[in-house]
Amino acid sequence: MRDAHTELDKRVQRWIFNQGWHGLREVQAKAIAPILSGQTDVLISAATAAGKTEAFFLPACSAIAHQNKGVGILYISPLKALINDQYRRLQSLAELLDMQVTPWHGDSPLSKKKQQKKSPSGIILITPESLESLLIRDAGWVKQAFGELKYIVIDEFHAFLGSERGQHLLSLLNRLEHVAGRLDAPIPRVALSATLGDLETVPLSLRPNKSLPCVIIKDTESTSNVKVQLRGYVEPSQLMQMVQIDGVETNYESNKTEEERFTGIDLESAIIKSSNFAIPYDAQSQICTDLYRFCRGGNHLIFANSRKRTELIATMLSEKCEQNIVPNEFFPHHGSLAKELREGLEQRLQKEDLPTTAVCTMTLELGIDIGKVDSVVQVTAPHSVSSLRQRLGRSGRRGGSSVLRMLITEKQIDVDTSLVDRLRLQLIQSLAMIRLLIASRWFEPADTSLYHFSTLLHQVLATIGQWGGIRADQIYTLLCRQGPFQKITPTHFKSLLSQMGMMQLITQLGNQQLVLGVVGERIVGHYTFYAVFKTPEEYRLVAGSKTLGTLPVTTLLLPEQYIIFAGIRWQVKDIDMDKKVIYVSAVQGGGQPPDFDGDGDMSIHDRVRQEMYDILSSGDYRISVGDKKVDFADKTARELFKESIETFDRCQLRHRPLIDQDGNTYIFMWRGDKIVNTLAALLTQHNFSTERYAGVICINKVDSVQTIRFLSFLASNAMPSATGLAENVPNKIIEKFDEYLPEDLLNLGYGAKAFDIDGLSEWLQLLFEREVDYK
Repeated sequence: MRDAHTELDKRVQRWIFNQGWHGLREVQAKAIAPILSGQTDVLISAATAAGKTEAFFLPACSAIAHQNKGVGILYISPLKALINDQYRRLQSLAELLDMQVTPWHGDSPLSKKKQQKKSPSGIILITPESLESLLIRDAGWVKQAFGELKYIVIDEFHAFLGSERGQHLLSLLNRLEHVAGRLDAPIPRVALSATLGDLETVPLSLRPNKSLPCVIIKDTESTSNVKVQLRGYVEPSQLMQMVQIDGVETNYESNKTEEERFTGIDLESAIIKSSNFAIPYDAQSQICTDLYRFCRGGNHLIFANSRKRTELIATMLSEKCEQNIVPNEFFPHHGSLAKELREGLEQRLQKEDLPTTAVCTMTLELGIDIGKVDSVVQVTAPHSVSSLRQRLGRSGRRGGSSVLRMLITEKQIDVDTSLVDRLRLQLIQSLAMIRLLIASRWFEPADTSLYHFSTLLHQVLATIGQWGGIRADQIYTLLCRQGPFQKITPTHFKSLLSQMGMMQLITQLGNQQLVLGVVGERIVGHYTFYAVFKTPEEYRLVAGSKTLGTLPVTTLLLPEQYIIFAGIRWQVKDIDMDKKVIYVSAVQGGGQPPDFDGDGDMSIHDRVRQEMYDILSSGDYRISVGDKKVDFADKTARELFKESIETFDRCQLRHRPLIDQDGNTYIFMWRGDKIVNTLAALLTQHNFSTERYAGVICINKVDSVQTIRFLSFLASNAMPSATGLAENVPNKIIEKFDEYLPEDLLNLGYGAKAFDIDGLSEWLQLLFEREVDYK
């Protein structure tokens, strides 16, 4: 393994020497033999900045160093910015090898594309959408340029897994092999990622038809230090919105030294401890005051989950710089910003000569090289452990410790505070995710059980657009039997084609060839066609004549369901799918509603909720390191955790999943959102009035005896299928081409995505195995 580099081209060896490296890293040495063989797919899983990209390009460039005909390497990235970054990083190696490298996306220089079109060779760096455009508009050139392709490499593979864009990518790769005449001699695929769940299942997601074996390469040497701190904040009642001294808004911690505020110990796992106690005024102001103190003078990333919160925090921090008469160091970064603003901020981070903090959504989560980042800050609970791991990996990229601060806000408790808010579930979820990431080294596997009918419809149109005309059986073979849509049966496919014909998307000629219909030609001819995803739409929430705000289209909504919005409880009266309007009316009484974050219906995994239950049951969230247990929460977070434990114990939630309070029944399932959604939908279907938040179901004006009676009925009778449940959901049109799907496929696809009948059945079985008196 030590001499593995000697297998590389001499010029590549010289490049390694020029970098001043003392040797190859573990994954780089391990990857050389399987990649040079060209006989296998390769999956490289290693931490951020562990050298995954070089692990592929060093042997792959050696293999094509003397190839004088056609493109040798096709590099596929989820982001244009990552392509630009990779192009910059490949320049010196490409110059040594006299190799053409072409970035290929909507913003790439036209001159470089023309040169590649004229004389295909070297490396093309491309997005899936640009590859789709090439296949449809210039399939003849694709056949010529990629006939001798040696490798396809997919960067940040986890960003594609399980999503409609990932399904699109796999279909593109299969179509590329088909047009290049390589189905019988498959092009090796290499996947790079720092965040993959169950590695043994990933090869099937990389090549569903199993036409090549796959070698898995893991980084076992990386032992980077991690430091984590969870800080708690309390959102006070309106009577205590701020603390003032002599008329000046004051932060009670500002006179502490950095050592007092932020002390810790470097251990194998993650540890930073704090002894602060933040006296609350407006929590958002308190958070921004702390962010200013933590981040000013260095390079940091602040992940704020939503664009609205991103802009708010960036604005407040910029204003603090202005108030203190210092240069601004804080800038927003999200998908809606102009390209010049985004790229300008990325370049400023890369230069490292000016202190810079980017306040971002998920746009800087992926592997753009943004230089040395001192720390990562997560404001509000993350959506997944996988996302948290990716974000944490953005710091410590130059050999230092990875540093993560998580800032969590909970409501101040008063006599009207709801049971859910008293449990501090956002805090508990954050603690659970940190433990799963660090102690268990677990993160969510991709959901590969979905049908992706919207993406299949897109691919049918794209395939017809590519070939001009093609028979239905040929499309089915290419996309389903050989391609990634393996769950699609001939019956499903026939239903899809029939609906597409009725919608004038396609037309069948007398020779059985399918061609684009009038509507299909218009759709395929538009520049927006190449992407299978779209910006999530919002429903307007309307009460009477007043618009309250918007909710993401992905939020599961049922008529008569109760929801919390703007701190008020509402009942859904009607949903207008055409106008994207939800009509609601305010619900009187019922006490103070729980907090509602409003960032959408993100799917929390079963394992996260079960870890939350384990933490509350044991009364301990700390992480074991050797024979010690290390605390990573500050004083406020510890106080909030104590309040949560008191409520958990008082309600006997360790043994009682059902609680009567305020005339309602609360069901604590401690399961993921798919199972919770399933029970909530069944309750609504049987005329129960329900609310859902943070994995808890509240049944209004029903006691636990009635609830147990209904749950017993569910457990002893055949439940409807997930597809049957989906029939009662009005807002199923979520993905880009859902509006063109027949109702049977729309219900089948939505049911698989939103519900888990088997998971609910298992939970009901465990429920009735317990001997608990619910009276």
